[in-house]
Amino acid sequence: MAPWYGFPRSGGVAPVGHALGYEWEDKRMLSARLAIITGAVASALLLSSCAAPSPDKPTEMSAGQAPTFAAPAESPVAAAVPSRPGTPGLVDDNWVTVTAEATRIPERALRAYAGAALAKAAQMPECGVGWNTIAAIGSTESDHGRHDGSSVDDAGTVSPPIYGVALDGDGNILIRDSDAGAIDGDATYDRAIGPMQFIPQSWNNWNVDANADGVADPHNLDDAAMATANYLCRVSGDLVTETGWQRAIRGYNPNDEYVATVARTGTLYAERAAGAS
Repeated sequence: MAPWYGFPRSGGVAPVGHALGYEWEDKRMLSARLAIITGAVASALLLSSCAAPSPDKPTEMSAGQAPTFAAPAESPVAAAVPSRPGTPGLVDDNWVTVTAEATRIPERALRAYAGAALAKAAQMPECGVGWNTIAAIGSTESDHGRHDGSSVDDAGTVSPPIYGVALDGDGNILIRDSDAGAIDGDATYDRAIGPMQFIPQSWNNWNVDANADGVADPHNLDDAAMATANYLCRVSGDLVTETGWQRAIRGYNPNDEYVATVARTGTLYAERAAGAS
């Protein structure tokens, strides 16, 4: 069965940064067949700009250069023939290799972000969510699945799993347990999970099996990246403009420093990718 890449399964619940006070009306689930998506993105163009390389770290950009949003990077090149099932197979292998080297994003993580962006572009082109924005969130949330010694295997699964602190109201938002600990291992309070740090309520609503392995797994980068793309596009529907991008990221986490970090990191990735040859 083809993976489901669409909108939430019920009324949307935002990730931890905006977990309360944001409700969505129920929508019909939208599905996108892998074959259709692959055909729709197969003609994407290879990045060819010759901009100079950017600094090693986003923090090295001076305050005067600080961007207020991350404009979408040029679209990833689509694989002529999918190299594997689901969204990770949508991306051209050479593009992944070249762009990973230029951006210093791990190849497997980049494949997850780019695959999610290609799938979303085929399903909802007006949204314009860039792979660089998804990657910037992945960087900010978990260092691309490498937080505290975790790593990402070839299937995109992060191990050991990444868990946030208990959301017990002590210096953070209070979210009492919603899943009996089934998703986050905490039967008293909720906590964020996985490389993109969804809370259980959010994952129950936005979960998706993007890599077509039969399991929607918050600890899998393909699944989590696709859920992130779906969420951002549902919040805003326009990540091409500064206003729309800001709205989407603030829906994910309204903290000013968080938004600035994602903007800076996403811009850096786009600049590095543009300099790849």
